[in-house]
Amino acid sequence: MKLFNTKILGTGSFLPDKILTNDDIAKRVDTNHQWIVERTGIHTRRIADLSKDESPSGMAKLAALQAIEAANLTPNDIDFILVSATLPDMFFPNTACMLQHKLGITNACGALDINAACTGWLYALPMADAMIKTGVYKHILVVGSEMTSSFNNWDDRNTCILFGDGCGAVVLGRASENEDSQIYSTTLAADSTKKDHLMLQAGGACKRVTQEVLDKGENWVTMNGQEVFKSAVKTMASLSEKVIKDSGKTMEDVDWFIPHQANLRIIEAVGNRFGFPPEKVIINVDKYANTSSATIPIALDEAIREGKIKRGDNLLLAAFGAGLTAGAVFLKY
Repeated sequence: MKLFNTKILGTGSFLPDKILTNDDIAKRVDTNHQWIVERTGIHTRRIADLSKDESPSGMAKLAALQAIEAANLTPNDIDFILVSATLPDMFFPNTACMLQHKLGITNACGALDINAACTGWLYALPMADAMIKTGVYKHILVVGSEMTSSFNNWDDRNTCILFGDGCGAVVLGRASENEDSQIYSTTLAADSTKKDHLMLQAGGACKRVTQEVLDKGENWVTMNGQEVFKSAVKTMASLSEKVIKDSGKTMEDVDWFIPHQANLRIIEAVGNRFGFPPEKVIINVDKYANTSSATIPIALDEAIREGKIKRGDNLLLAAFGAGLTAGAVFLKY
């Protein structure tokens, strides 16, 4: 069987217009701008407006169109769609199908949702890579689209400061024989012993949203921040080192590190753990907060469009999320 190298053909992103500042949050809960910045590095976040169709599928449409255009393709050139949405438009039909419809795709391509929380988009990359490598598909759209404001408890100062809305998308395809773009190595993991540290208890099959659930506040995200912090730093660092080792390269070969944008202190701790130069770390958590699985593709798209990331650069991507899921990908753009 002939195997193909996988190339990022195009990227795109979308952020809602509405900006929520730390001072805005301080009007509702007992906090302040300095306290939030010192602990998270976050200054502002974006909030989706459903009246503008800034739902997960609506934001995905706008980011996907950018990525498809950057890839010099049309929507009907896409032959598979993977969407990561921690809280989708609705439980079914899935958000990928909603996105297919909004893009006007008429080729009946496959459409699948993935939920690995903040690691979802990174989980989707090795899946898409395998399907492209083996020749099953030519052009796969991989999207992380998150409306975290829909499950964020704006009366809990420990969690409400952390999240924001947005979407990032990439189109993956085959690299030509004279190109060296490729995905070197990937690794995915989960530690379910820590599943209770970050969760949304109600809304699924086991606990429907009832008045009792609403009274207890179980319809909102809950988090054990200290445990998540420790696990995130350790896991992202170790998985990053693993994919570099598996590729046969070293940290010196990494041109840019794009970590999950959950908390600036986590990002700094991961970088310090393997001595990575801070000037080579892509960071936008200060502007957008934690957009869950959308953080890495948003940061990737921005860095490419700003001219930071160029063809031939080696990119290290790492993420963690509820579950606790985690993963890392090392690739040549």
